[in-house]
Amino acid sequence: MNRALELLSALPLGTRVVVRYRIEGGSTDVLGGLTARDALGVTVATRAGDVVVALADVQLAKPVPPPPPRRSR
Repeated sequence: MNRALELLSALPLGTRVVVRYRIEGGSTDVLGGLTARDALGVTVATRAGDVVVALADVQLAKPVPPPPPRRSR
């Protein structure tokens, strides 16, 4: 198991993460809360909706701090 997978399996659900994973033609990132995980993949809740990433496609992963508070106008 690579370090990214070890990290994703150890982090508590709800942790904000960034995950880099393989797609056709390269790689992409997903940023959001880790909401689910099983033997096949993880689910990350983003602003645009849930993204399911297969564990076989994960290249890197790390926890990130919460977003900064929105500035008032």
